[in-house]
Amino acid sequence: MGALRGQSWKYAAAPTRGAAIVVVVAALWALGWQPALAATVSLPGAAFDPAAVEKGAQLAAIGNCKSCHTAPNGKPYAGGRALSTPFGTIYGSNITPDPESGIGNWSQAEFMRAMREGVDRRGRHIYPAFPYDHYTRVNAEDVDAIYAFLMTREPVRAAPPPNELAFPFNIRSLVGIWKLLYFHAGPLQPNAAENEQWNRGAYLVEGLAHCGACHTPRNFLGAEIKSRAFNGGQAEGWQTPALDASSAASSPWTVERLYAYLRQGIDDVHDVTAGPMAPIVHDLSRVSADDVRAIATYVASFGAGQTPRPTSQNAATELPASGRGAAIYAGACASCHDLGREVHGGALKLSLSTAVAMPQPDNLIRIVRQGIVPAAGESGPWMPAFAGVLTDAQLTDLAIYLRTRFGERAAWDDLAGAIEKIAPNPSTP
Repeated sequence: MGALRGQSWKYAAAPTRGAAIVVVVAALWALGWQPALAATVSLPGAAFDPAAVEKGAQLAAIGNCKSCHTAPNGKPYAGGRALSTPFGTIYGSNITPDPESGIGNWSQAEFMRAMREGVDRRGRHIYPAFPYDHYTRVNAEDVDAIYAFLMTREPVRAAPPPNELAFPFNIRSLVGIWKLLYFHAGPLQPNAAENEQWNRGAYLVEGLAHCGACHTPRNFLGAEIKSRAFNGGQAEGWQTPALDASSAASSPWTVERLYAYLRQGIDDVHDVTAGPMAPIVHDLSRVSADDVRAIATYVASFGAGQTPRPTSQNAATELPASGRGAAIYAGACASCHDLGREVHGGALKLSLSTAVAMPQPDNLIRIVRQGIVPAAGESGPWMPAFAGVLTDAQLTDLAIYLRTRFGERAAWDDLAGAIEKIAPNPSTP
């Protein structure tokens, strides 16, 4: 009887397991699908209020929309830019009003749902590389203004390449599960204890500007670790510095210094903009000074309690390579960096540099190899690229010297491995 009972249990379990699989599959299907909205006719560009279009232009600049939705040497907003993620490559979509490959047939309601709920016009979940977890905080009036701006751009017929995601991340329905875990829709509530400028900054930073998307570390599923907000993260192969009290900057960001940095890409005692931060500053230099100051006010409040980093020029403990690194510095760097910014033609004294003090060497490696070059037609700080000048061994020696001499910290672990991993070509991650 015991054998029979065991056998009957086995046969009874099979349909139970089958039913469970059906339930899971049905749940995944339901999570991965949203109904399409009723089709509507989009307004022609001329029908939009010019004031709304101008407001949308300012908001799109704060959101840095052009950067992610424009391929290298491509038409503005026509998509195709590759975004490398731990799960594969996602390509920016075409958000021009082209009806075939862009959003020309999208209604305001469909655009609103994409921005605030992460669902496209066909009812599919959008991959969270598009930061709708931040855009959900944006009010309806601002979303409509961005829509008006985009719908009055030049239509460009250009279909981006299909995403290149590894299994199982290429299954869109799984995004529904990600949303259940990490996506919290709804507006940002003002903080009654803070003033209007701080709250405006919070609205912009947590919403359109989505600063935490880069400056906050992420977990293994790509979600921001909210308990470590603005504690530093990664973007396009660069290490994004912490903006909270753990910052490696030589001195805390004040509102005035941060305002100057966000408008001009430079301030008195911090590194100049480089990497993915450069186009953000380019956009912010063209938006309302009041909004940039509000952003600076909110972000500067994160660093309350930061202890200024010592910046003495005392030589650090000599390491075997420091003599070689010192010679390279003297020949390639000292003529600018020893002068300081107070002198015409001088550059930041490296005792003030964040790049030499950060936990990872990636940014220093990229800056030395790629240099700092303003965008075409723009003015700004300039530094030559040394990718074709310094060998990997020389760059290793130089980085050790800069880290120990000016950062006053022990050399990074596996520095040579980091240098080998980071491509010397600035067009590759």
